[in-house]
Amino acid sequence: CDGGSCAAPGVDRRHLFRLAGFAASVAGAVFQPLPAAQLNASAGRPADPEWPTLRRYTGERAERVLMPVGGVGTGCVSLAGNGALRDWEVVNRPAKGFTPVVSGGLPFFALWVGDGAASHTRVLEGPLPRTAFEGSHGSQEPSHSLPRFASAAFDAAWPLASVTLDDPGLPVRVVLRAFSPFVPTDAEASGWPMAVLRYRLQNLTTRTLRLSVCGTLPNFVGMDGWETARDWKGDRYPSGARKNRNRLRNGAGVTGLFLDSEGVDPAAEAWGSLALAVTGNGAGVTSRLAWTDPQWGGALLDFWDDFSADGALEPRAAGKEDAPVASLAQALTLGPKETREVTFLIAWHFPNRYTWNTPEDKRTAADRIGNYHTTRFADAWDVVEKAAPQLAALTRRTVRFVGDLLSAQLPDTVKEAALWNASTLVSQTCFRLPDGHLFGWEGTADSKGCCHGSCTHVWNYEQTTPFLFGDLSWGMREVEFAHATGEEGLMSFRVHLPLERARQFDKGAADGQMGCVMKAYRDWQLSGDDARLRALWPHIRRAMEFCWVPGGWDADRDGVMEGAQHNTMDVEYYGPNPQMGFWYLGALRAAELMARHVGDGAFGDVCAALYRRGSAWIDAELFNGEYYEQRVQPPGSADRVHPKLLVGMGGANLADPDFQLAKGCLVDQLVGQ
Repeated sequence: CDGGSCAAPGVDRRHLFRLAGFAASVAGAVFQPLPAAQLNASAGRPADPEWPTLRRYTGERAERVLMPVGGVGTGCVSLAGNGALRDWEVVNRPAKGFTPVVSGGLPFFALWVGDGAASHTRVLEGPLPRTAFEGSHGSQEPSHSLPRFASAAFDAAWPLASVTLDDPGLPVRVVLRAFSPFVPTDAEASGWPMAVLRYRLQNLTTRTLRLSVCGTLPNFVGMDGWETARDWKGDRYPSGARKNRNRLRNGAGVTGLFLDSEGVDPAAEAWGSLALAVTGNGAGVTSRLAWTDPQWGGALLDFWDDFSADGALEPRAAGKEDAPVASLAQALTLGPKETREVTFLIAWHFPNRYTWNTPEDKRTAADRIGNYHTTRFADAWDVVEKAAPQLAALTRRTVRFVGDLLSAQLPDTVKEAALWNASTLVSQTCFRLPDGHLFGWEGTADSKGCCHGSCTHVWNYEQTTPFLFGDLSWGMREVEFAHATGEEGLMSFRVHLPLERARQFDKGAADGQMGCVMKAYRDWQLSGDDARLRALWPHIRRAMEFCWVPGGWDADRDGVMEGAQHNTMDVEYYGPNPQMGFWYLGALRAAELMARHVGDGAFGDVCAALYRRGSAWIDAELFNGEYYEQRVQPPGSADRVHPKLLVGMGGANLADPDFQLAKGCLVDQLVGQ
């Protein structure tokens, strides 16, 4: 975003940014209801208290669903409706469509079943979508020729998902239960850079069966989906790996593979580590640290033949591949009609996040801002070692949250909107700095954020964080008031990073600044944290007083904004209008109540008087009997406008400005009407 512009072709940031509030009014406003027939797709299935879900996706609907799995502010990988892992957005940037396919291998899981003299091998996924066979040279999916389950049904109540895999040719049923820990009010428990994949295996026969579940993960350290090369067909493929290595490790309650690099630049954004592990004591675990020569599909064939022979993996000598593929298999036995589980953990650790407001080709070491979750763990193996002993408790707490919400007396559409949209917290839309502060883009495009700065007027509409993670919400207020607000009271509505640069954008948005005052009041009301309120109060007061500076939003101090009001429509409105008018009234009322609580009664009186006057005027002068209008008041020239209020997105002609509402009805029905 250059100069605050959000004009990237084909990107609708308001469609991308869909963090829903847990208040029904907000959720209902941002969620497009499904047809009744689809809403009832799960009807008739008995509820499972061990793994509560809300919606079932099958057939074409399952082909179109992806569920983000990851921790708050850590990035995520997405679980597809057929059980595949897609969109590996774990390397400090959005990466829609990025699945690391290297050396003939890709991330996937497989099942071997030994039934007497017979055996069966399947990819632990349902059928591929039809689009997977529409490449220029046929299927672009490396595993398209491998046998897989005949059907898949995807059930979800984020962050919980289950994929039921059935095949009439197999003596077992498999249910994949996938999730990432998500525990409201506990950001630490909700911030694991990890996906949990628990395969539940049910013996449908009266015979004893031998089974093995195998996970495969290419070592894609150095790759983030952004750097690419071209193959002989001209198609792009991910590049960036350099001398990566895979090693077997054992820990308390966990065995697995540690994937890092000896050749990727340690300062690179895509430098870091990965881990693929299975919980347990290590009995029955076999592994491969590398696959064979990848030419002509030989590596995949060699792996499949080896695993299909007996469910165990035989080592292969490491070649010269920069991104070697690793596999890990867990063998077990199932008695007649018995059900057992195998739990895999996939973890990531990529510490080198860089700032969002410097072009990528001009970044220096000073632009490195880091990640909070990588300060908690030494590397990806440290993640799985620390997670293993806590996994039962993390699972229980996550399931309890989902179960409690689903039991609420609310329409399913509200529950769905609240849960599904809360997943944005684990996407690359959000991240945390090493000091713990949460930041967010307005949304994400396929390979980069759009737009930067925890934009105040966009994040005004987000309600999940304060109601579920109050400390993180308070942290956002601290950034807005203590870092982004200057002595004059102007709050930069986009925060530059590192925080020493917080005010560099140096432009104010009327709706954003007033919304932050209201959010400070909300966070105080939710938490009762007087100490934080008192610490921020001088900054909050200055932010309100800025409304009254010469050339400002309410320079005549009559409780009505008439000045140049940059806002979330990416324009400047001139003259009184309902959108900024209501934000201003809300901020005046919130400031009054906070002022009185901290003992600043005189300022509270000022805010109360302006609130009463402005409220009466807007009702009398802007309401036309049906809705509130704008009274356009062009400034005529720039010297009548405070210089920090012209962002340059509202038309250059200040005598007859473009994009004014005038007598139109404002589309924002949450705030503007």
